[in-house]
Amino acid sequence: METFEWIIALLFGAALLSTLARRLNAPYPTFLAIGGAALAFVPNSPEWTLDPHLALTLFVAPVLVDAAYDASLRDLRDNWAPVAGLVIAAVVATTAAVAVLVKLILPDMPWPVAIALGAVVAPPDAAAASAIIRQIGLPHRIVKILEGESLLNDASALLIYRLAILAAAQGDLTVTTFAPIFALTVFGSVVAGYAFARLTSPLGRTGDAPTAIIIQFATTFGIWILAEAVGLSGILTLVVYAMTVARLPRSPLPARMRVPVFAVWETAVFVLNAFAFVLIGLQLRPIWERLGDLAYDYALVAFAVLVVVIFARFVWVMAFNKALRVRIDRRGFNPPRPMARPTRAGAVVISWAGMRGIVTLAAAFAVPETLQDGSPFPYRDLILLTAFVVTLGTLTLQGLTLKPLIVKLGLSDDDPVGRETRLARAEAYRAALAAIEGDDSLAAKLLRKEYGAAIELNAGSERTELADAQNHALRRKALNAAREKTIELRRASVIGDDAFHLIEEELDWAELATGR
Repeated sequence: METFEWIIALLFGAALLSTLARRLNAPYPTFLAIGGAALAFVPNSPEWTLDPHLALTLFVAPVLVDAAYDASLRDLRDNWAPVAGLVIAAVVATTAAVAVLVKLILPDMPWPVAIALGAVVAPPDAAAASAIIRQIGLPHRIVKILEGESLLNDASALLIYRLAILAAAQGDLTVTTFAPIFALTVFGSVVAGYAFARLTSPLGRTGDAPTAIIIQFATTFGIWILAEAVGLSGILTLVVYAMTVARLPRSPLPARMRVPVFAVWETAVFVLNAFAFVLIGLQLRPIWERLGDLAYDYALVAFAVLVVVIFARFVWVMAFNKALRVRIDRRGFNPPRPMARPTRAGAVVISWAGMRGIVTLAAAFAVPETLQDGSPFPYRDLILLTAFVVTLGTLTLQGLTLKPLIVKLGLSDDDPVGRETRLARAEAYRAALAAIEGDDSLAAKLLRKEYGAAIELNAGSERTELADAQNHALRRKALNAAREKTIELRRASVIGDDAFHLIEEELDWAELATGR
């Protein structure tokens, strides 16, 4: 009973911290991190443990699926160079810098362990940055770069992490064994993710929302577990899976199911973030007690890693931005569609938006407690302590100062998503009008007036509410035509995924009004 009471109290506390964060216009993960650290030193706090092998699966898999489902392939293609630079080069540079630092401070630390530590703290988490970005109209290009990075850098960082852990455990990983593992992991995961999406899509075609939600969660965890069991990357497999499912020709979920499903996923992501910070925070006190005289020395190492993590990202982003601007000055700026030019101010924001989050905490927790010979994993307590210090430090230092920095730099957005949304809404309603053209019933006449008014009002940003009609079947026919047109616009890259999801949500609510 005591455990249940603590869980209820922690969930309530997380909700209060999230509410406080919104009131202060701050990212809620920052307050969760502070709360998790404080909880470690609360008298009689619970001593919970979690199987390290379960940590990544439990905390990362649903978060990845939620982010990948909403990811925009079009925007990723448009910004492939800066995204690839952050996903690959920045992760590798940060991992290398941290590994060299801790190796210099602790010469007896094995290189694989040092690299594993670097990979744990390398991938930023855009959850905190997104919470701030939504409050301020940042240029769309910067938002898409940060979202693309947070989606894919986990795969690159955890691939390095996985190989480092394997080398630390076995001690015989060489280049000749690395290449086949890398090829199998990357290409095999991409193929497996696409195949899983095609094979499992019929499972979601159920008319019951709770059943569909359970199937989705079971499928998410099942795909991760199966991918890891056969030696693939659970992260890369799930990212490809979710992005493929989001773009299947026809969505298997009707509006009356999609709305509650999305709400459940959003809640699940919040709960997982809360428990990740709590569980890692609860490890701080026993770690601190086990370290004894080494506690303050290890704390200094953790703070040194925090400085290097921030500095390495800043150096890479600013250098890449400078090279990109020089190239643009020589060859011109010719993007496939209108977007903001790279600027020094934008690079500063991207540099400062490198806050760590749930992936760093889960990866640290997933470090095995023992090696294959049964001996303790070297410096595991240091890895856990450093992961929490880096996460808490970046969320506090960068998370609480990112908004003032953006305001100071004067960055603003020209609202490309709003323009695309208005375009999609007008085209969707014209398709709805065409679908009922020639029908002289009273219901059809009412709908034509309603949709015509929606097109006229579309010049503004107001959201047009769709009123009930006498003939729901006719309304659904019109809405289906509007939905097909919206999908067609996204498929042709006329609109991006942000505009698509806004129109999809609007059409979902309109469909719900028909009683389905």
